[in-house]
Amino acid sequence: MGQYTASQRKNVRILLVGDAGVGKTSLILSLVSEEYPEEVPPRAEEITIPANVTPEQVPTNIVDFSSVEQSDDALAAEINKAHVVCIVYAVDDDDSLDRITSHWLPLVRSTCSNSSNADGEPDVARKPIVLVGNKIDLIEYSTIDNVLAIMEDYPEIESCVECSAKTLHNISEMFYYAQKAVLHPTSPLYIMEEQNLTPACKKSLVRIFKICDIDSDNLLNDYELNLFQRRCFNTPLQPQILDEVKSVIQKNVPDGIYNDAVTLQGFLFLHCLFIQRGRNETTWAVLRRFGYNDQLEMCKEYLRPSLKIPPGSSTELSHRGQQFLIAVFERYDRDGDGALSPDEHKMLFSTCPSSPWSYSTDIRKSCPTNDNGWVTLHGWLCRWTLMTLIDVVKTMEYLAYLGFNVHENDSQLVAIHVTRERRIDLAKRQSSRSVYKCHVIGPKGSGKTGLCRGFLIDDMSKLLGKEFKTNVVHCINSVQVYGQEKHLILRDIDVRHALDPLQPQEVNCDVACLVYDASNPRSFEYVARIYIKYFAESKIPVMIVGTKCDLDERRQDYLMQPTEFCEKYKLLPPHLFSLKTNKKELYTKLATMAAFPRFQAAWILFYKHRLVQLWESAYLRQFGLMTEDPKVWLKAGLGVAAATVLGFIVLKAISASGTHSR
Repeated sequence: MGQYTASQRKNVRILLVGDAGVGKTSLILSLVSEEYPEEVPPRAEEITIPANVTPEQVPTNIVDFSSVEQSDDALAAEINKAHVVCIVYAVDDDDSLDRITSHWLPLVRSTCSNSSNADGEPDVARKPIVLVGNKIDLIEYSTIDNVLAIMEDYPEIESCVECSAKTLHNISEMFYYAQKAVLHPTSPLYIMEEQNLTPACKKSLVRIFKICDIDSDNLLNDYELNLFQRRCFNTPLQPQILDEVKSVIQKNVPDGIYNDAVTLQGFLFLHCLFIQRGRNETTWAVLRRFGYNDQLEMCKEYLRPSLKIPPGSSTELSHRGQQFLIAVFERYDRDGDGALSPDEHKMLFSTCPSSPWSYSTDIRKSCPTNDNGWVTLHGWLCRWTLMTLIDVVKTMEYLAYLGFNVHENDSQLVAIHVTRERRIDLAKRQSSRSVYKCHVIGPKGSGKTGLCRGFLIDDMSKLLGKEFKTNVVHCINSVQVYGQEKHLILRDIDVRHALDPLQPQEVNCDVACLVYDASNPRSFEYVARIYIKYFAESKIPVMIVGTKCDLDERRQDYLMQPTEFCEKYKLLPPHLFSLKTNKKELYTKLATMAAFPRFQAAWILFYKHRLVQLWESAYLRQFGLMTEDPKVWLKAGLGVAAATVLGFIVLKAISASGTHSR
């Protein structure tokens, strides 16, 4: 997969400033020609160093400044354009060293504070600074101690280096440090005054630690450390080096090692040590591998990779996506009871900014849970399936937060399956999808919310007389359609008034369920008007459902009764539904109609029922229900197969007759 490393920066722009005569121009010319220039112009032209000759493989622009040829306004403009500023002083000139704090550093600060970023807002970020002491060949002592004192007062100073343009000593290193100040900056990671990691860096590393802690024991064992090393640096961690690392941690942090494994405190200390030793690039490599940018925020491209979804297509979890989510669930199901308690659920999403849903309300009323209201593995996959269909971008974001990109060594795109376009499904008269969206539409009080919630529980009668105060729009569960598992999403369309128009997003779905109260004589009229206005001319399969059938069925105050209405518009007969009866074939019917759009849904269901009767009467009864003779069952199986083939021939003939039900 594409790793988010420093090399993704387009270029690095380095500006050299300093007093006249300190050797800024000589440094640039010596780098380019690899020899000291005898004649030095007032100012060097801007130089571009190709990516393939730089240590970080990034094109680098080096810009010189001359107070003789350029104005203060030109200097301010160059400071704002630069990614890093090298302030050059002469090691044999104390005045040029003093001017670093009296002039140059305040100038760079004030210039940057008055500038704006790309959004036109004040740029509060400090420009990285590298202090460069030139002409080291002229003295036999070092000025580094003086420079280190300056660094304590100015945290934007990334590094300092002494060099010589004449002898070429440390010339390449100087420009490498300048590159490094841009590509691997210290200030986002480390607070110099406190000798400690920044809060943002700590937070990021804690998340990384949790993701790498596969067994969730708050320790990184040898296996987990090796896996971490391979993921970040594409190389295994040698046993000797691993022992040395543990020894360093143990020596400096008493609680950094526990049971021969690295604790969170040890992990944080290790990165603190890298930075103190000038190995910022190591910590940055880890952070960028886990999706962080220079501001220690998750990269937009990392969270939301570009996904093309053709019109009429939908998004589902792929097999790899499902397997990853199963592994995450099992990892945090500490007690192994097959469900996530509120604490386990909270811990699972501790690597994310927040939970993608409300556990107390959304989860319990949108997907299957256990008797405690805790989400089961089945419900967990259902809830992710729902989010993937209605908000695939959010799914990709949370997969990234949970570490999919690192664990799978690939982009979240492989966790998503984009289905073929609906028009192709209609042409083939069957759908290849495994997730269908059903819109449940009906007047207030028709029982549609109970119908939706009943889909989630085994005993629907528990919902009788219950007042639904929280309106959760979607409910999802799985059903079997001819031996294949399909997910059906019921969307409760909230219609406040009969004359309220439906929006396109409230109409478009895989199957529509129009609900009326069979015990209310004025309920069906609304359903009939909705069908005629929005669905009569559409290609969306429609099922009309009469709820509360356990009560007295009333004649409807409409010009046609529901059965007559369905016959006229070639719909399935009204399905009578009641929470009291606890019969769930309605949901299978809806999923079947979605899976076979524009097909003889009524005849399929009817003939399936007749086929079962044929099988029972002609074969099972003939051979005996309880027989264990394998020969008898073989004969019965052959008979059923023959009946099935005959059934499909009849269905094909029916389908060709042209009387398609919606």
